[in-house]
Amino acid sequence: MSATWQKICHISDIPVLGARVIERPRGADIAIFRSTQDKVFAILDKCPHKGGPLSQGIMFGDKVACPLHNWNIELHSGCATAPDIGCSQVFQVHLEGDQVFLHSDEIQSLAIEP
Repeated sequence: MSATWQKICHISDIPVLGARVIERPRGADIAIFRSTQDKVFAILDKCPHKGGPLSQGIMFGDKVACPLHNWNIELHSGCATAPDIGCSQVFQVHLEGDQVFLHSDEIQSLAIEP
């Protein structure tokens, strides 16, 4: 595994249809979701609407409903479904066996507010 990928957890550490929160040194946290088919998604833990914690939302299929105002966010793109508009930053995920990796450069640089 290249040094550009950072081991985050085992897939079993993420609840099915749930999320695990990864804290970053700078910027908002990252929410890592796991589907019933063991697809794993990583997205900024911040709804594009009012900044609600997506990790506390209800996951269904490949989407999560924001717990504040029920916006539906597509986990593969980070974008709200119509009629709502806006997107949250998504992060690349790499699975190797039962281990989940995120791209270390993205953890350090994406969605870092000044």
